[in-house]
Amino acid sequence: MSRVVTTATTTTTTTTDGGLFNVGYGRSVQGLLKIAQVVTLLIAFLCVHCASVWTDYSALRYFEVVTVWFLITFLIFFLMHVLRLQSKIHCINWTLTEFLHYVIGTILIFIASIVVAVKSYSVSGLVAGSVFGFIATFLLAVNLWLSYKVTCGSQPTSAAV
Repeated sequence: MSRVVTTATTTTTTTTDGGLFNVGYGRSVQGLLKIAQVVTLLIAFLCVHCASVWTDYSALRYFEVVTVWFLITFLIFFLMHVLRLQSKIHCINWTLTEFLHYVIGTILIFIASIVVAVKSYSVSGLVAGSVFGFIATFLLAVNLWLSYKVTCGSQPTSAAV
């Protein structure tokens, strides 16, 4: 009686860019939207902040606080994706966190832009700030829709009978 032993080995290799930076994220749709949001919010903040005549201090301060807060938040999210930090910190669901920030940001920036548009009284800096606020609201709504498709999109169901 002779025995034949057959051994099969399988080698799998994955080619991932193990570098520190995810340079391709800045060229993706999500990355370009985040860059556009940060730039638009920065321009909106600067337009209102540098306006020579303020008509209502509390309303314009609200706009400044909201735009700066979400500018910093989206800049942090962008840097997290570029530095791949979301894959290193597993205790937080980053897709859900970003989705909730987009929901809250879209609502608050839209309200702030309406308030500045109403209180502008044809001051050119305030009108420009409110316009850029509305543009940022649109960009946030687009990013909200795209992240909704990822976070809450249709889940494949398999019904075995």
